[in-house]
Amino acid sequence: MSTPPAPGAGPGSSRPSFLLGVLRELRPKQWIKNVLVFAAPAAAGVIDDPGELLHAVLAFLCFCAAASATYLINDISDVESDRRHPTKRERPIAAGIVPVAFAVALAVVLLILGVGGAFLIRRDFGLTILAYLVLTTTYTLWLKHMAVLDIISVAAGFVLRAIGGATATDVPISEWFFIVTSFGALFMVAGKRQGEQSDLGDAAAEVRPVLALYSPGFLTYLRTVFSGGALITYCLWAFSSADLHGANSVLFQLSIVPFTVAILRYALLLDQGRGAEPENLVLSDRPLLLAGAAWALIYGIAIYTS
Repeated sequence: MSTPPAPGAGPGSSRPSFLLGVLRELRPKQWIKNVLVFAAPAAAGVIDDPGELLHAVLAFLCFCAAASATYLINDISDVESDRRHPTKRERPIAAGIVPVAFAVALAVVLLILGVGGAFLIRRDFGLTILAYLVLTTTYTLWLKHMAVLDIISVAAGFVLRAIGGATATDVPISEWFFIVTSFGALFMVAGKRQGEQSDLGDAAAEVRPVLALYSPGFLTYLRTVFSGGALITYCLWAFSSADLHGANSVLFQLSIVPFTVAILRYALLLDQGRGAEPENLVLSDRPLLLAGAAWALIYGIAIYTS
């Protein structure tokens, strides 16, 4: 059976090239999520060690390969529903630019590179990558159709990236780090679902059936719970870090200010219905970037001068 043409494709239409289509399918913009692998070694104060920095960079690349493989698998699985989506129908596999058979082969190669490279770095990191792949595959096949579980599973993908950075650099995972990361990820994913509802309107249930199970009020409730959890647990973490390190303790406490500004700014953007693509939102909003940079600077000085 021949591959259907891209929407709007005709004799005089302009379509992206095959190589550009492959690049788009790998979704390099999504790789910004993998920066989370640097969070644990940075928070533990070991990111300035050349060996551990190399491990963190390699871990980032392994996650990029594994994540791109899962994007390919997801798009192969969703090819028919994507063709009915107002924007996802332009994805190269759905549009017929990248053949399904080639996408399958590329996904296999990326999985081998991601998993094999992860085990070469450290065994525990390899196991973390495998856990991430099991989670994303389960999400693609089942969990994305289950209300609440779909939000938890996507958030767990963010948390596993952070855990991966810890296992790749062999640093202990702080309980506070784990809790704050979990609440932050849940907050972002709940906002993503609400943004998708806003963008898709009446077509939301047809394009992503699980959205029909969420009311706007319930998603607002989830955002409130998760953002509050992130703020409270970060404050507790900051004061705990101040007691632990002693020197420059006021900087740990001061880092609460830009962290709170970032959470509130992101909440405002979500309330405006702009959360459907968090990777674009995080990179494009200047106040959010400034708050994030201020937090990183203050917390970094606190960690590396204590």
